[in-house]
Amino acid sequence: MKEQEATPERFAVSTRNRLKRRHDRGRYDHEAVYAVLDAGLLCHVAYVIDGQPYCTPTIHWREGEWLYWHGSSASRMLRNLKGGVPVCLTVSHLDGLVLARSGFNHSANYRSAICFGTARIIDDPGEKAKALLGVVDRFYPGRAAELRQTHAQESKATMVIGMRIEEASAKVRAAGVGDDEEDYGHPVWAGVIPVSTVLGAAEACPRLLSGIEQSAGLAGYRAGRRLDEALLEAQQLYEGEEEAAA
Repeated sequence: MKEQEATPERFAVSTRNRLKRRHDRGRYDHEAVYAVLDAGLLCHVAYVIDGQPYCTPTIHWREGEWLYWHGSSASRMLRNLKGGVPVCLTVSHLDGLVLARSGFNHSANYRSAICFGTARIIDDPGEKAKALLGVVDRFYPGRAAELRQTHAQESKATMVIGMRIEEASAKVRAAGVGDDEEDYGHPVWAGVIPVSTVLGAAEACPRLLSGIEQSAGLAGYRAGRRLDEALLEAQQLYEGEEEAAA
């Protein structure tokens, strides 16, 4: 695929985010990229400080074209983001193990997104406070209003990082076995073993006050449901509440 400029529905395509192989699996539209990001709870953020590469796993959340994550204010690495630093943020989901009739054709079904931008510490008090509420409500709609107010010391001890997505791409494999034609007669089992993260039954805190039930915002996290589906639903509810409040 050639380089393309960004549009309101698509990210720009450049040498930085263009897929180098298997172009048929690549997507550059906002909808495809956001779907992968919103279905995940954990991302990996890669950056270089003083010539040393780092890759940090952390919880992320999205608001429009912005991605956020947080960490301790005592983190030396995070403090180096003060002036802004180029980062690469990735989210991936393993959906299946693909067993073929040759080692070369073994594969996996997956969804992944890779995002590029400049990460900066969110210093504005109002923006930071909103972000710290967002990290709760994004996953558990309406829960922030039920919690005790964040102490000033807690807010001071927490660093919030934001990054506008400048370029991004998604890559998805959702297919069966792709053996060479001459191998289909080889006598060995081949197929796909599905993989998913499924929610278990909620376990209440042993010190929970009597008569306290789960709020409506947690209804999506029911036992037996796939986590990615629950997270996508929570994001949609969160965005709906944000639009209603605007």
